[in-house]
Amino acid sequence: MIKIHHLNESRSQRILWLVEELGLPYEIVSYSRNATTRLAPPELETIHPLGKSPVLEDGAVKLAESGAIVEYLCDTYGQGKLVVPAEPAERAAYQEWLHYAEGSAMLPLMLGMYVARLGEAGAPLHPRIESETKNHLSYVNDALGGRMYLLGEGFSGADVMMSFVAEVARAFGKLKDYPNLDAWLDRVHARPAWKAALDKGGAYALGR
Repeated sequence: MIKIHHLNESRSQRILWLVEELGLPYEIVSYSRNATTRLAPPELETIHPLGKSPVLEDGAVKLAESGAIVEYLCDTYGQGKLVVPAEPAERAAYQEWLHYAEGSAMLPLMLGMYVARLGEAGAPLHPRIESETKNHLSYVNDALGGRMYLLGEGFSGADVMMSFVAEVARAFGKLKDYPNLDAWLDRVHARPAWKAALDKGGAYALGR
């Protein structure tokens, strides 16, 4: 059976969501952040050297990178339940979204969270971080113009991967100027599988 090592208030929530979308049986191994530092507990280091979540175990397969987990699950268990393009150009666009979510889009948001902890010492970095955040949110907002989901009418792993980006942006009050992205997040959060994963994954305040 698939096992998901799940940290509260983290990217692993979207992996729970994905397996719910795919209708797969799975086991959750839950971990809680340190209430003071907000860091993952050291127990996760016994599962993977990086000590991060999510970690997916499926037989001999062990993966700790969200994009790789999403691609593996969709390719292995998709069976038409989610859009996985076969045509090369469409497949490339799909894979670009999978990599873009963590490779580019999350960077300015994460920098914003960390630099905010520096107080006035971080002030010189704020304009550049804000500029990059707007650049990426505008890009995704424009891509969603006239579309239900990132690939068009069909829900896919790309939507799962990009959800965390939008959730963090909303949590910091940054979606009001991006109506397409804001409406898309409401749309994916209305899916029954999202709600089922939320029930099983525990407290998840991002974007709410």
